[in-house]
Amino acid sequence: MIQWHYFPKSRRPTDLATQVVAAFKNVADEIESKTHQHGSNQVLARVAGGLLALGFAVETGKKKADKITVPVLFGLNGKPEKSFNADAHHRDAKFVVEVEAGRAVVNNQFLKDFFQACMMDEVEYLALAVRNLYRGHNNFEQVCIFFETLYASRRLEPPLKGVLIIGY
Repeated sequence: MIQWHYFPKSRRPTDLATQVVAAFKNVADEIESKTHQHGSNQVLARVAGGLLALGFAVETGKKKADKITVPVLFGLNGKPEKSFNADAHHRDAKFVVEVEAGRAVVNNQFLKDFFQACMMDEVEYLALAVRNLYRGHNNFEQVCIFFETLYASRRLEPPLKGVLIIGY
């Protein structure tokens, strides 16, 4: 079952955010974490067609040429000096997608993904896909609680306009 939550709760999800959710729902039977133990790359490969149809550039492998890089810092003559990789990037919509599996909560990978999206040039939206179930824990719920706390506390104002959490 694909479930999702959009933050901040005071904003309506964008049309593209709901279309990203639909891309995951279209392959739910192939990626659902209660019955499959796919790594993040396998999940990304299964949802890639749906993301490509929405206009995203999608990572196709681990070689440098296959990666999707998004600039963070610019140096001499405006040349990108520091970049972060994204699993998928829609440049016009300023939207990145990150797909995580087992490391999402255990290694706090979702926090690294969030930080990197906040630093990326001209990125305003992040979709973060995590397992619903990993080793008996509900990763989706744990990540949602974190973002609920972040936005409710109002002690930190993220530069992103929206964060979409998808549980698969």
